[in-house]
Amino acid sequence: MDVLLLSRIQFAANISFHILFPTITIALGWLLFYFKVRFDLSKHPVWMRAYRFWVKVFALTFALGVVSGITMSFQFGTNWPGFMESIGNIAGPLLAYEILTAFFLEATMLGIMLFGFNRVPPWAHTLAIFLVAFGTTMSAFWILVLNSWMQTPAGFEMRDGIAYATDWLAIVFNPSFPYRLSHTLLSSALTVCFLVAGISAYRIYRGDNKKAPNLTLKTALFTAAILAPSQAYVGDLHGLNTLEHQPAKIAAMEGVWQTEKGAPLVLFGLPDQTTQTNKYAIEIPNLASLILTHDPQGEIKGLNEFTGVHPPVAPVFFSFRVMVGMGFLMITVAWWTSLSLARGQSLSRFQLRVLMAMTFSGWLATLAGWYVTEIGRQPYLVHGVLKTADAVTTIAGENVALTLAAYLCIYVVLLVAYIKTLFGLARKAVDVEEYDLTPPGISASQNRHSQRKPLGETL
Repeated sequence: MDVLLLSRIQFAANISFHILFPTITIALGWLLFYFKVRFDLSKHPVWMRAYRFWVKVFALTFALGVVSGITMSFQFGTNWPGFMESIGNIAGPLLAYEILTAFFLEATMLGIMLFGFNRVPPWAHTLAIFLVAFGTTMSAFWILVLNSWMQTPAGFEMRDGIAYATDWLAIVFNPSFPYRLSHTLLSSALTVCFLVAGISAYRIYRGDNKKAPNLTLKTALFTAAILAPSQAYVGDLHGLNTLEHQPAKIAAMEGVWQTEKGAPLVLFGLPDQTTQTNKYAIEIPNLASLILTHDPQGEIKGLNEFTGVHPPVAPVFFSFRVMVGMGFLMITVAWWTSLSLARGQSLSRFQLRVLMAMTFSGWLATLAGWYVTEIGRQPYLVHGVLKTADAVTTIAGENVALTLAAYLCIYVVLLVAYIKTLFGLARKAVDVEEYDLTPPGISASQNRHSQRKPLGETL
C-alpha cells in the first residue's frame, strides 16, 4: 500500500469532515450576537426565541468541530513528521497563537454563553456571546495565516532543510493571506445564511406559523443576497493573486495545457492528462484571459510550463467548477427569494423546497474551494519549499489504511447523526407553541430577566 497516497487521503478525509463545523460556528456566533443585541435593545421575545433555537445548533456544531480538530493535530506527528521537522519553527508558534488567543477565549466564554442567561447580568451574557464569536474568528485568522503561508511562503530562510523565521509580519501577512481570509469568512457567512434559511424554510413548510422562523428566514436571505455577489468579487481578486503566485494552480483550474494568448474559458470538459487536452470542451473564446488578465488577448501560462511540478488537473478542474457553480446558484436563489420577501409576498411552497434543498449548499462550495486550494498546491506541501513526498511518514501503509477506514466509518455516523439532529430540533420547534425562558427550579421573581416583557407568548 502506498503510504503517501493513503496519508493524503486520510488527511483529506479528516480536514473535509472537520472544516464543515468551523465553517458554521465562525459566522453563526456573530448571528447569535446579532439576535441577542436585538433582544437587548427591543425586549421583543422573537429575537430571544431565534437565539435560543440557534444557540443549540451552535453548541452541537462547536462540539463536533473541537473533537474532529484534535485528530488533525495528531496527524502532524503520525502521518507527516517531515512537516514539523522542516517548518515547525513557523507552524508551531502560529498554532500556539491560535490556542492562546482564540481557543482559550472560546472555551472560557462558551459556558457563560450557553448557561449564563439567568445567572449573569444581561450585558455580561451579551459580552460572552461577542467574545465567543470573536474567538472563532481569531481561530480562523491564525489557521488561515498558516495555510496561506504554505501557499505563498514569505519572511523566512532555509538552513540545512529547516525554515527559520526572519520577519513575522511578513509571515502573518503573506501575499495570499488577505484574500484567503476574506474569501473564507464570506464562505462561512454564506454557509450559515443558507443553513439558517433552509432550516427555517423547513419549519415553515411543516406549518410553523410562529414569527421566529419567518424572522430568521428573512435575516438569512437578505444577508445572503448582499454577501453572495460580494463573494464573487472577492473570489476574482483571490484568483488574480493566485495567478501571480501560483500560476500552475490557475492553469489546472482553467484547463490551460499550453501557454497561450486569448485563452478560452472552458465551461465544461474532460481533462485528459495523456493527450493534454480537454475532451468534449465547451468554451467561450478569450474569456479566461479577460477574467484573469483583464485583457482578452492576455497571456496565461499553460501546464506545459510546469512539467513535473503541477497539480493533478482533473480534481482541481472539476472542484473549481463545483465551487463557482454553487456560488452562482446561491446568488440566484438568494435574489429570487429576497425579491419575493421584499415585495411583501410569502414564499411559495416551491421556493421553500428550493431553500430546503440548499440547506447544506455552503458545505459543498466550501469543500470544493478547499480542494482547489489544497490539491492545487501539489506536489508541494509548502509551495516551492517542501514537497509532500518528503514529509510523509515511514510507517507501514497498512496501519494508515486501518485508521483511515476507522475514521471514515466514524465520520459517516457522526455526519448522519448531526444532520438528523438539526432537523429533529426543527421538527420539535414546530410543535412547541410556547415556552418559558425561566430555567427549571427558579421562580419568575428570581429570574434576572423577569422585569422584561413576558417571553411566553406564542410566536
